[in-house]
Amino acid sequence: MIGIQERGAGVLCAISSLPNEYGIGSLGEEAYEFARLLKKAGIKFWQVLPTVQTGFGDSPYQSVCCHSGNPYFIDLKSLHADGLLDEEELQSAVMPKGNIDYEKLYERRFNLLRLAYARFNLKDREFTAFVDSKEFDDYALFMSLKSRYGGTFDTLPDAYKFREKLAMLEFRRSVLKSDFLFWQFVQFVYFKQWNKLKEYVNSLGIKIIGDLPLYVAYDSADVWAHPSYFKLDKNLKLKAVAGVPPDYFSEKGQLWGNPLYDWDAMFEDGFDWWVKRIEKAKNQFDIIRIDHFRGLDRYYSIPAGAQDATEGEWLPGPGMRLFYEIRRRCGEVDIIAEDLGVLDAGIMRLIERTGFPGMKVLQFAFDGKPDNPYLPANFRENSVVYTGTHDNDTTLGFLNKMSDSEFMQFKTQLRAALKSEDVVYPFVTREQTVWALNICALASRAGIAVLPVQDIICADSSSRMNVPSEAYGNWRFRLEDFPSRRSLALLKRAIAENYR
Repeated sequence: MIGIQERGAGVLCAISSLPNEYGIGSLGEEAYEFARLLKKAGIKFWQVLPTVQTGFGDSPYQSVCCHSGNPYFIDLKSLHADGLLDEEELQSAVMPKGNIDYEKLYERRFNLLRLAYARFNLKDREFTAFVDSKEFDDYALFMSLKSRYGGTFDTLPDAYKFREKLAMLEFRRSVLKSDFLFWQFVQFVYFKQWNKLKEYVNSLGIKIIGDLPLYVAYDSADVWAHPSYFKLDKNLKLKAVAGVPPDYFSEKGQLWGNPLYDWDAMFEDGFDWWVKRIEKAKNQFDIIRIDHFRGLDRYYSIPAGAQDATEGEWLPGPGMRLFYEIRRRCGEVDIIAEDLGVLDAGIMRLIERTGFPGMKVLQFAFDGKPDNPYLPANFRENSVVYTGTHDNDTTLGFLNKMSDSEFMQFKTQLRAALKSEDVVYPFVTREQTVWALNICALASRAGIAVLPVQDIICADSSSRMNVPSEAYGNWRFRLEDFPSRRSLALLKRAIAENYR
């Protein structure tokens, strides 16, 4: 396994957070402009959140298919340029600037995509080859069933719930043009646009860091098509669910509700499902960040139906057996291990054996303890440092919640950390301290430093992406415009002076 091969600075910005006039970020011209701005600032890595199609709750960590693309990210202007949408239809998609309104987006966007599909040539050679690959057959069938019956897959008629062969063949035939090929079309367009964008970003010398959630959603094509790989009963109901015990983020832990893998069943067929998942992610991204990496050493099992995550048990995961198989079939894969939280000897040993870089978060660093693993003096070059992640408040929001005495103590410790890195940067206000923390990340010994775009523009808590354990109101942050020239100039100077 391999660690960091190239030292550099990165920016964390979800595709959904890019500005445009259609309510949510897309793979269109704004993504290309953002990439050019990153290039001008000296950025080598663009980290995105999961780009999958979201399900209920709009979380990118709860997808209807773990290797899908999000239809919301399809560039509508490209569809217009291809003659699949007219000017009036394109204008109907215009939405106000600011945070994403998922309810309105859902009401409008799929209707537009169906209009585009109705004008699309289904005999297009690229498209027929895409469909013939069968890569999205389970996804297209799953989405077609949901279009017809609604609800979750375990409420479908038994013939479809249990995927009886003749019933599925007849259903596919009955919805071939109305639904099945529509969902194939959505993925075809998405990946055509994604591949074009990635090629452009790479041509600028920028690598894309993709985010791979450890778990998949219960109501997904993944679970419906492969129930034997998950801990379900004979009626395909959940036996236990994923989460984490009480920690920094929540007093009652985090009850995610995702189904747990049956690792014994996966081991029997050489982890085929997981290897294929990594292979697809490797083709889509340059570097893969595996979320909740510790769950591959030991995972927390919570009884199905529990009200919170206070009761559960730790059970063994696949460990190195999985990564030996990945390396055997996929070759070397650049992976970042999200190893935040309380770590034990097992997960630390797994990270050491894989050679993958772990993560460091500076918002966790300054508690006055000299052995704090998030202090810059205590982490290694083979690590990726962040000021905060998508689960943290923005740095300005984080600082604004401090009392004056807490803020003074934070500044004292941050100044000491900067001094230890031979950095002189004067700061007094909370806004100035945001940039001091940015510079601390860039000046550290970590091989890669990633700054959330919110910290580059000094955004407050209203721009926070996610509050763990809160089910509603998340994933809505969107830039109203690109970072200002001043912010980009500060970033470029900080990289040039401190990140050699």
